[in-house]
Amino acid sequence: MNVLLPVSEFMAKDLITVGEGDGLNEVKKIFDDHNIHHIPVVHFKEIKGMISKTDFLAYLKGAGKDADLSKIDAKKVMTTKLAKLAPEDRVQIAIDLFTLNRFHALPVVDKGELVGLITTHDLIIALSKEKIHLEDYKHH
Repeated sequence: MNVLLPVSEFMAKDLITVGEGDGLNEVKKIFDDHNIHHIPVVHFKEIKGMISKTDFLAYLKGAGKDADLSKIDAKKVMTTKLAKLAPEDRVQIAIDLFTLNRFHALPVVDKGELVGLITTHDLIIALSKEKIHLEDYKHH
């Protein structure tokens, strides 16, 4: 993988998002219906936070079975301290942020608007699609 390529080459662009005031019942439905692990929380197109599936499940466990998810806002569960990338930032920057901070998803923002999301999974998929040239690994 060329780590000098921009993150825009690998990021997901068709994002499923929620608003800060959306209920956790909506968040639960998104996690149940889609194979995703991070939901950006936005106000119009501005990123306000992120809800990971892990944080959401931990919150549910603490809230108990009787919690009315429709009355608990996404804002209550979201992480707000986010590292952000620009579309032109190199993949190496994303790798460094993933490694240093143990993040698994980074929002990609252009002129204040959320335009994508890059995850460790996106990079693993990109790596798995690369052709391996066996002759590069042969001893001469």
